[in-house]
Amino acid sequence: HMGRVFFAILLVLTQTARSQACDFALLLAVDVSGSVDREEYAIQMTGLAEGLNDPVVSETLVQARAKVAIVQWTGTSRQELSVPWTQVTSFAQVRALSDRVANLDRPWRNYATAIGEAQAFALHHLKDARDCKRRVVDISGDGISNEGIEPTQMRDLFREANIQVNALAIEGAAEDLTGYYFENLISGPGAFVVTAQGYKDFPEKMRMKLRRETTMQLSDINLAPTEGQDIVSR
Repeated sequence: HMGRVFFAILLVLTQTARSQACDFALLLAVDVSGSVDREEYAIQMTGLAEGLNDPVVSETLVQARAKVAIVQWTGTSRQELSVPWTQVTSFAQVRALSDRVANLDRPWRNYATAIGEAQAFALHHLKDARDCKRRVVDISGDGISNEGIEPTQMRDLFREANIQVNALAIEGAAEDLTGYYFENLISGPGAFVVTAQGYKDFPEKMRMKLRRETTMQLSDINLAPTEGQDIVSR
């Protein structure tokens, strides 16, 4: 009898541990600097929400018992954890998360572009997801860094922590932002930059990026194929 009780307790503990395990942590850092107008902000948040709801993305997030966080960032000392780490283990939770993202308030409007500061802020908060097997930072923006820590200074710290940094470059305001992100921002095996040709292109490219990030398994990171000319990969 005691053996059966012990086995039942062990089963419950195993199932609980399994339900709380996390295969993937994704921190999405969105540019809300002065170059982003009201309509462009709305496109970013709607596109991000739609991307999370994409059938491939949501399926993979649920299977991985993923933890997702959203950061809005602009100049030095202006970064906000707008959605704290949220674990998604059901499609209903993914939908609730995407609804929350679509309705986020914008904290700032008229400040500089401090990418390195946003990276440092992301790195700090990724400590709270250290139980996840794979951790990724996804930075999107439309300009080069013009304030604070240089993005290249953060690279070694992300490598040491085994955290991949990818980027989505919204072309238009800065010349060859894709090239700048590739040279200065992304880090880790298989890291990549997706290019959006202006904000109208953002939702589709964010969906593509999230599909690639969520389905990329550790075993094939170095073999991940590039998808046409829209992705620049290490």
